[in-house]
Amino acid sequence: MLFALITFTVFCTMEGITWLTHKYVMHGFGWYLHEDHHQPKYQNVFEKNDLFFVIFAVPSSLSIYFGLGNQLFWLAAIGFGILFYGLAYFLVHDVLIHQRFKWFKHTKNRYLLGLRKAHKIHHKNMGKDDSECFGMLFVPFKYFKKPKLT
Repeated sequence: MLFALITFTVFCTMEGITWLTHKYVMHGFGWYLHEDHHQPKYQNVFEKNDLFFVIFAVPSSLSIYFGLGNQLFWLAAIGFGILFYGLAYFLVHDVLIHQRFKWFKHTKNRYLLGLRKAHKIHHKNMGKDDSECFGMLFVPFKYFKKPKLT
C-alpha cells in the first residue's frame, strides 16, 4: 500500500516538475532542444525535443534499478512514479495532442479535448517567450468549458 501511495504521489508531483521544466528549462536554456517542437510540421520521425524523454528516463531507470536491486522499495516507487507519468505524458502529448500516432483521432472526451485546447494555446506562440499553459495533465479549468452558443 505504501509503495502505491509513494508511486501515486510522485506521479502527481511530476506534473509540477514538468511544468517548471517546460517553462524554465525548455523555454529557457534548453530551447535549443525544444525549439523544433514548436515548428509547424515535423521534419523527421524524431525531434530534438524527444531527448527530454531520455533525460527524464535516466532518474526513473536508476531509481527502479537501485531500488529493486537493494530492496529499497521507496526508491523503486519513486522510479515507477516517474515512469508512469512519462507514459501518461507520451500518450497525452505525442499520441492525443500531436497525433504522432493516430490512436485517439476522434475522441469526444471533454477532458482530453480540454487538454488539446490548452496545448494548442501553448503552441499558438511559436517562439521561446510569451507562451502559456506549460502543464500537461492538469490545465486551467477554462479549457474544459463548453463553448457558449450564441
